[in-house]
Amino acid sequence: MNNVKYLILGALALALAACEANFFETESPSAMDEAVFKSTDLTQQAIGAIYNNFGEDKSFRNRLCGGYVAMNTDIEHCSKTESGIYAAYNMVGGTGDLSTSDGKDPWAYLNSAIERANVVIDGIRAHSDTTDATFKYLLGEALTLRAFCYLEMVKLWGDVPAGFVSFNGHNSEVLYTKKQDRNVVYEQLRTDLKEAAYLMPWSAQCPGRAANYTGRPSKAFALGLLARLDMMYAGLAMRPDVFTEGGTKACSVQYNVKDAGKRQELYQEAVWACAQIIKQEDFKFKDNFEDIFKDLCQDVTDYSKSEWIWALPFLDGARGQVLALTGNKMSDRCPGHLINTLYPDDKNKAKTQAMIWIVPTFYYAYDKADKRRDVTILPWTWEYNDGEGTASSGFIAETFPGVPTTDKKVYQKNSNASQMYLGKLRVEWMKRSYSSNEDCIDMPVLRYTDVMLMFAEAAIGSKEGNAPGNLYGISAQEQLDKVRKRAGLPSVPLTFDAIVDERAFEFCGENIRKYDLMRWGLLKEKLEAAQKATYDLQRNVGIYAGRPDSVWYHYKRNDDYAQSGAAYVFDQFVGLDIDAKRPAEYSKENGWVAKAFFLDKDSVPVITETKWYLYKAGTNIDMHQYWPIFDVNIAASNGTLWNDYEY
Repeated sequence: MNNVKYLILGALALALAACEANFFETESPSAMDEAVFKSTDLTQQAIGAIYNNFGEDKSFRNRLCGGYVAMNTDIEHCSKTESGIYAAYNMVGGTGDLSTSDGKDPWAYLNSAIERANVVIDGIRAHSDTTDATFKYLLGEALTLRAFCYLEMVKLWGDVPAGFVSFNGHNSEVLYTKKQDRNVVYEQLRTDLKEAAYLMPWSAQCPGRAANYTGRPSKAFALGLLARLDMMYAGLAMRPDVFTEGGTKACSVQYNVKDAGKRQELYQEAVWACAQIIKQEDFKFKDNFEDIFKDLCQDVTDYSKSEWIWALPFLDGARGQVLALTGNKMSDRCPGHLINTLYPDDKNKAKTQAMIWIVPTFYYAYDKADKRRDVTILPWTWEYNDGEGTASSGFIAETFPGVPTTDKKVYQKNSNASQMYLGKLRVEWMKRSYSSNEDCIDMPVLRYTDVMLMFAEAAIGSKEGNAPGNLYGISAQEQLDKVRKRAGLPSVPLTFDAIVDERAFEFCGENIRKYDLMRWGLLKEKLEAAQKATYDLQRNVGIYAGRPDSVWYHYKRNDDYAQSGAAYVFDQFVGLDIDAKRPAEYSKENGWVAKAFFLDKDSVPVITETKWYLYKAGTNIDMHQYWPIFDVNIAASNGTLWNDYEY
């Protein structure tokens, strides 16, 4: 579509997904060939070409995941505050490292994946035996992957081209598909996902290697994606007041659907979709919150043992930087010493960027009893001491008893209030080896708890309270209660505000919060409140008055974390809670350490208006919720693309 056509025709002649999903093994003729769609094996190769796009540079491999998307929010921010303008709500067309001059960028790869899906969908419909269970599944898979890509595009750009027919070399109107009102896309995807849910069975009954595998879609993912679409469609969004070809500056936050009856219909459809999953697959709800993410890091792709309904698959040893971009912070001094890293003689090989940082006030928003808090938020990084024992290396000899001062050590090093890291994906939990910045962890997309909370929200009609009538015998309150019980918390009444809070505590760092706030019309309000609250926290005023200035911690040795030498992890870490007091047993002689948490090493505040912010002063947050369509894409569109939102 548009400038990506040159990527498509030749690419579909190959089994391009072999490096991304190991279920494609044989060579194929051109995917434009009718013979492809008379063979299930060759049709799977054509579907593999869709997956291959996900692993390309500047696609889901390292741009459409992590800190490049869904930032900033009231609970998460991107570590690249100044240079990462994609996270500062002040991006202008064509800027940033998301785009390149040859059109190999997120827009191009999503459009290319959609066109590849179009080819498969049209090919199966025209040439395959759609009474065959495998062909039915493959058609449902292609419809679902296309819908997934389109929803990602709408989330990032708002209105996009609605191209649902493959380019056959003659239909020139398909070659340059015009940008259209997103509601046109929503309506087509509703139809597609309901068809996909009909065509595909539950995961255990999927054909071949798709059976019981979190890396291939099933009926549950199609239904869950439909519910996610319905919640977006029924919600609010920044959009042109009147859709205008060529662009308009007259844009505002408004409902996608003006008719309240239609919005109720969408909530009813979301309830229906979620109810089917809940009744069939309640076994997927994990008892332990931490295990959800350990499973992802340890390659638990058995659908029956995982909470993940779909996680985009990356092959071990191939490509994928999900953990490298979003996981816990690891110093480039650690490789070869911390477990699950390679290249012991090259400190520049394996490392993490930890692009998702946590807004510091979010730590204090958690109930202290909430088991999710310490899984989600890490106030430390992995560091390495070379045995020199010098102050510059951050090493304090008496802190690490039991080994000679000259021995090498990996240890958890405290950070400060401006650098609180996401802890849901961790190097030390990995089963596979970590090579350079390619960790190859599957990218999380949808898990069962999201289905539960979407059901609860849709059941009350979300923000407007226009609730549907049929809940299919399922208690919405019980869905919320189960989520809170796992977190170690009591029941609270099911209200819209309760959903807003619970989804923050549950899904922090999972690329969900920004799009929730957008569909609720709360992005600007929540960002402004969070930014003000964070400055109050630094100044020790308001509800944060009396918070400790320091943290106090004590280590224990656990060499299970070390490839060689010793490893030290926190035995106790005290001082983050508002009412925290210095431990009675604190003393330097006993190995305790005290560190300032709101000041740097030069006693300068770590959070100030000039060096820490969620958005720049004067930024129109609402107007710039979306990325611009990049200049390179507009230039190649033959006039069919343009930017709104004052870009």
